[in-house]
Amino acid sequence: MNKITKPALREIIEDFACEIKQRKELTPAPNEIVIDFRDEIKNRKARKIYEVPIELLRYRKNNGRISSDVLDYEKNHALLDEKTREAQKIIRDFLERKDIEKTKDLKNQILHKGQLEPAIITCDGFLINGNRRKMVMEILNITPEHINKFLFMKVVILPGKDDEGGPPTLYEIEKIENRYQYQSTGKAEYYGFDRALSMRRKIDLGMPLEEQLRDDPRYAHLSKREFENEKRREEEEYLKPLECVDRYLAHLGREGLYGTVSTGMADREGRWQAFIDYYQHVYKKLENEKERINLKIEEDEIGKIEDAAFKIIRKRDLSNLGKVHKVMRDLSKYLKNDESKKELFKLNKIDLTLERKESIDVDGNEYDERTLDNIWGKKYANDILRRVNRVKETYEIQRELETPLELLKAALKKLNHENMDATRLPISDLSEARMLAFKIKKRADELESEFFHCEKDIKKDVKLLAQKHKKH
Repeated sequence: MNKITKPALREIIEDFACEIKQRKELTPAPNEIVIDFRDEIKNRKARKIYEVPIELLRYRKNNGRISSDVLDYEKNHALLDEKTREAQKIIRDFLERKDIEKTKDLKNQILHKGQLEPAIITCDGFLINGNRRKMVMEILNITPEHINKFLFMKVVILPGKDDEGGPPTLYEIEKIENRYQYQSTGKAEYYGFDRALSMRRKIDLGMPLEEQLRDDPRYAHLSKREFENEKRREEEEYLKPLECVDRYLAHLGREGLYGTVSTGMADREGRWQAFIDYYQHVYKKLENEKERINLKIEEDEIGKIEDAAFKIIRKRDLSNLGKVHKVMRDLSKYLKNDESKKELFKLNKIDLTLERKESIDVDGNEYDERTLDNIWGKKYANDILRRVNRVKETYEIQRELETPLELLKAALKKLNHENMDATRLPISDLSEARMLAFKIKKRADELESEFFHCEKDIKKDVKLLAQKHKKH
């Protein structure tokens, strides 16, 4: 998606806007509220609250809460046209499935106290916030004990073409959604995967991550240094793992099919957490040359590691070996061991594709990607589980063999390595290298003293035992 260089106006559907204007009714007092739009909070500019028939309000597909569902659907099928009844039903289904427990909580709140705050809509009725509330109220309206009790929603209507300031741009709509997603008045937190996709969409629309985070009250009063640390944390928790997801999907030849990664918090087959841990515990280290050298990984091995990791993530169900995201957390320590790494690389031989006959049902129709993942996982279950188990066993065996003497030999071998040449370092690294050498020297002196006294004590004990034996 190309970044917007000039604020793009959202197209207004005139007949929708006309119907909203004709059928809106001012709510009883208090009937005004200041919303976080443009500079209206600063100027204390209040907007009127109206009651609008719920059937005139429409879901908006560019809703961060359902980002993965929309992208996956449009990749698999066709673009969703928000103006159509069919698209509205599909979007509502996404919302209903997204977070069932929090939807139940919101339903109970609305039953107990009604709609606590107004939704915000465009002049032609598309919801910027309040999508889940509309969905819940529609569900309640068709239940026998609450039938038609929630036929109207309280809303604030953003300006149209002939109103002061004119209609909002696409950027301004994204900004409103961003500001209101951080409020916790009965609205669900975005699931992490959807939040990552929503963040990236906003960046593509010209809203840098820094600007997005400034809307979060947690970050509003931080110092510059503290804010940069939080920004880096958000990148590493959302955007960087999302880049790994994109590489994974490309690796499988299914770019953009985000539904095969996760559909929400309740998705038992979801893999989002595995990608978070893969990035933070593995790929982040592979990107860093110093970390990579510490792990004894050559640059041409990165692709092999990622291929193996992606196959483990695709299998997902690792039986008694633990959850897949836990394996990702442990992967870097396995990579330090040459024998474990060799075992891991044997996963590279496993084919990612299935034979044609394995990919179709009895009617000749190709299975969906999730079904293909399950078929592939069953086909290679023994190979993957045996290999991952062997990686762990090899690591444990090697670790037990690493006596102090073996560790000292390995350390000396590294210190005498041909690449340990001070002239090869850039001037910016010399100070750190000198400090590390000082710490190594200090630790070596401590160890030498410990070994000396240990040897001395043992010899003393042996001498005493010899004297005692001689007396007897």
